[in-house]
Amino acid sequence: MAPAANYTASQEVVDGEEVVRLGDAARGVEVSIARTIGNNAYAMKVQGRSILRTPPNLGQLRQQPVFFGIPFMGPWANRLEQDAYQVNGRRYLLDPRLGNFLRDGNGLPIHGLLTCSPDWELVSLEADDVSARSVCRLEFGRHPALMAQFPFAHTLVMTHRLQQGVLEVETQLENQAAEWLPVSLGYHPYFQLPESPRDSWRVRLAGGDEILLSEKYLPTGETRPLQLPDSVLLAGLPSSHVLCNLQRGADGGAEFWVEGGEGRITMIQGPNYPVDVVYAPPNQRYVCFEPMAATINALNPLPHGRRPELPGVPPGGRWRESFWIQYAPS
Repeated sequence: MAPAANYTASQEVVDGEEVVRLGDAARGVEVSIARTIGNNAYAMKVQGRSILRTPPNLGQLRQQPVFFGIPFMGPWANRLEQDAYQVNGRRYLLDPRLGNFLRDGNGLPIHGLLTCSPDWELVSLEADDVSARSVCRLEFGRHPALMAQFPFAHTLVMTHRLQQGVLEVETQLENQAAEWLPVSLGYHPYFQLPESPRDSWRVRLAGGDEILLSEKYLPTGETRPLQLPDSVLLAGLPSSHVLCNLQRGADGGAEFWVEGGEGRITMIQGPNYPVDVVYAPPNQRYVCFEPMAATINALNPLPHGRRPELPGVPPGGRWRESFWIQYAPS
């Protein structure tokens, strides 16, 4: 354990998995991260309230890695339209025999290759008078099964930082390939307010414009202004919105929140996350605000041959961005 007055950072084994815990005693916040299951921050408690959908045990998290906590999605977030993608003028095929990607209800590849990865290495675990933080690294190019699906060597560094009651999740990508590397990663946080009825929750969406989707939840290439008030009851809303051209504050952050009787969960995503998928199925007690570096299926052309905006980095280049999560009781 690394204590520093208020902040703490420690490791332990839970259900056979290596877990990192970050604590902020003054504000009653504890974050638990399953390093060996995708480096997923699977639990965040604030004054005893669990504000993330948390698995009953880590065995269930391993079986269902994108249903709990804050799973990482990379090297693509959300769906691809087929078992293939196009980068730098070439078409690449996914190999389903490797068994390292998931499929959605329509059989499409979804959420990338790393949601359940055991390959994150702990680089540092520290607490001082300012914060508690965990830094983990995944060297994608060292893993043949990953490179077989996405042959672009790169290193990911993920930092979880707990400071003044706020959890920051920072991601850095360094391109070690000899060509331009697309950045299409994202996260899928599952937020919950356990003490109030789901249909009484109000949400604030930071759009902007809504990206229109096909019947298979793929972008059509068309957008329209999001026609919702600044805050709206979650009850009766469609289960999914894909938002771009987000409304941003002076610091570049786009703010989403959900509030109920006991308090408000706020998530702010930095400017290098230009897209957010809002997912709130009516029969579930959670809402997801998903910060994404690019839109759904950004590795493939849109209908009629157009390409979505797709950020990337040159050889040796880096990409970095954060999002922040805070809970405020009523």
